[in-house]
Amino acid sequence: MSTIIRVTGEHPSTITVGHGLGFEPIREALDEAVTKVLIVHARPLAARAEALAQYLNEQGIVASTADHPDAEAGKSIEVVSSLWDECGRLQLGRKDAIIAMGGGATTDMAGFVAATWLRGITLINVPTTLLAMVDAAVGGKTGINTSVGKNLVGSFYPAAAVVADMDLLESLPAPDLAAGAAEVIKCGFIADPAILRIVESTDPQELLRADSPQLAEVTTRAIAVKASVVSADLTEGGLREILNYGHTLAHAIERANDYTWRHGDAVAVGCCFAARLAHARGQLSAKDVARHDDLFSRVGLPTRYEGHTIKELTRIMLSDKKVRRGILRFVLLDGIAKPRTVSVDPSELMAPAEQIGIGA
Repeated sequence: MSTIIRVTGEHPSTITVGHGLGFEPIREALDEAVTKVLIVHARPLAARAEALAQYLNEQGIVASTADHPDAEAGKSIEVVSSLWDECGRLQLGRKDAIIAMGGGATTDMAGFVAATWLRGITLINVPTTLLAMVDAAVGGKTGINTSVGKNLVGSFYPAAAVVADMDLLESLPAPDLAAGAAEVIKCGFIADPAILRIVESTDPQELLRADSPQLAEVTTRAIAVKASVVSADLTEGGLREILNYGHTLAHAIERANDYTWRHGDAVAVGCCFAARLAHARGQLSAKDVARHDDLFSRVGLPTRYEGHTIKELTRIMLSDKKVRRGILRFVLLDGIAKPRTVSVDPSELMAPAEQIGIGA
């Protein structure tokens, strides 16, 4: 059984979520004019990518595969350049397509290739991690890293379709599944409290299983939250900022640790920090602060951070691309599902930081 979620607006797309989806939804997402596709995949997915290529070839579409280095190492201009060369070798035309199969690094980078080849060809995302399903593969952000920072080069380029087969999570290590759950829980705090209630009422070992009906429900709900926000604000002009809940500090933690922290782990800490900052400003109750700690720790995610001082982390936050006129901006809650963006003086960060283990 599958659920179809639609992103509306100037760049409409469909997101299919479910178990046992197979390759048919991918084929159906391709325009009739497509004659060739390039499947860009993470190296561990070589067998599945080849199986998809064989299926498409049997359907009369010429399909080739290309792998890339794992994780952030794959998000470089050198990898992109090699894929441009491959697009040229295959003579991909404007009606042809790129299929990105893998985690967030794959959809980020391959999406950028699709956005830039011939000024944009069809992109289909096939996310294979929970984090990619609820975050990177949905919403149209593509990007690569440079020597001065992560995701500083990219574009808004939505996939024509996203096919999220929950069966692909069966081989995902438990820590990576938990890291993806961080973005799911975040969506509960900013927009859909039902997600929080499901996580609270489900045994963590039951929740964090690929075949869990509860995991399927909260994943579908989280994708629906992001689809709704992106439909209204693709290019982050206003509303979309709420998706950055917990991310201001999270990005600083990731960068301070040379991206050795999982994104979801950093987001969990960032949300717990943001909750305390909101409480200190009189926006959020102590009960809701505690609920942050309880929910993230329930699925095995960290709620505290030690390693760099708040002074060091603030310096990194002030260099973030989301900072405007040198003013720190945080998404904070006025209550569950009531997010807003506020300007924050660095002096306000000291007490909340200390509460989660960060020194001065």
